[in-house]
Amino acid sequence: MRNRKFWSLVTVAALAVGAAGCAEEDGGGGDDGGGGTAAGGGGEEESGPIKIGVVLDITGAGASLGVAERETIEMLAEQVNEDGGIDGREVEVIIEDNQSTEDGAAKATSSLLSTEEVDILIGASRTGPSLAMRPLAEDAEIPMISLAANQAIIDGSEWVFKTAQNDRVVLERMVDDMSAKGYTKVAIARDASGFGEGIPEMLAEIGEGAGIEIVAQESFAPDATDFTAQMVNLRNADADAVVIWGIPPAAALAQNAYVQLDVGAPVYQSHGIGNQVFLDEAGANADGLLAPLGRMLIADQLADDDPQKEVVQTFIADYTEKYDKAPSTFAGHAYDGFMIAVDALDEVGTDPQALRDHLENGITDWPGISGVFTMSPEDHSGLTKEALMMVEVQDGQWTLAEDQ
Repeated sequence: MRNRKFWSLVTVAALAVGAAGCAEEDGGGGDDGGGGTAAGGGGEEESGPIKIGVVLDITGAGASLGVAERETIEMLAEQVNEDGGIDGREVEVIIEDNQSTEDGAAKATSSLLSTEEVDILIGASRTGPSLAMRPLAEDAEIPMISLAANQAIIDGSEWVFKTAQNDRVVLERMVDDMSAKGYTKVAIARDASGFGEGIPEMLAEIGEGAGIEIVAQESFAPDATDFTAQMVNLRNADADAVVIWGIPPAAALAQNAYVQLDVGAPVYQSHGIGNQVFLDEAGANADGLLAPLGRMLIADQLADDDPQKEVVQTFIADYTEKYDKAPSTFAGHAYDGFMIAVDALDEVGTDPQALRDHLENGITDWPGISGVFTMSPEDHSGLTKEALMMVEVQDGQWTLAEDQ
């Protein structure tokens, strides 16, 4: 049985829902689990479909992330059900579009918890919507796996986990590269949403030991189209290197302005650019930029003994065959979130406490798309900077940087 906090949440959610984004059901058996999905044990037999609730940024500023994530989860759900489901039970995936807003994410999450009574939550695509989901999952005591980057999503959390590499490990990898090249003065332009919140301060903290200081910082809205003022200020800072921290299309438009305004200093982008949309938008202006990215974008350049190579290549082949295009890193985050959830459901069933405990203690040396995961009570992300490799864009292609 679900706990008292959950049913309190249901009462609140019933007032809040109503206008949630459109829902898509995949793999459903047409009923809503009336036979009892029975999360909670107490001797009650588990039957009916296992419900996985998913909240993604399918439209709005985060659409370039959420669409690929939806496609991935729909594909994987089909595969799992074709293989007999989980312990003989069908997997029902209920996907909600939060329209790239925090309010949309909260409403969608409330609906999934109170109306659909899902067994586990996945989402959101970006940090802000994920932070809006977090207190609802914590109050309901239902496990949630975010696909977003900011470490704040999981700091101090009991029920929330995530699969995208933490912004901290991305910055650690970036600082390693800057230090090796002797850069000490860094200017940064960052997304003004939750994705970019605190990034300059964290970069200064991590870089302090390498003598790195932030000499200028600018911010931009996720839907910004004009970056003239920010790039002029970064150019005037006379930095050794520039960091642009955002997601497409804004990150690509900022890259274009960086070239057009002749900022000049070497540029690093974040792991938020890992999809074809960025390369298409930035074109030749992307050539030469560096970014710490997961291995999927350079899968054909991985060593044969790389522990991720098999799973990465299988995922790329499956996704490409189904959708006639290559998957993005965000699709990879969705793969990891969905398959880690399947791993936990397969191991312990749908009891929320058992699921949470398995996510925290049972995911060890787990090779995924974003890295090799080892979760722990202290780390609900499970990835270190070794999950990232420094990638350079050359002739419009992702290429392993020379010193990797």
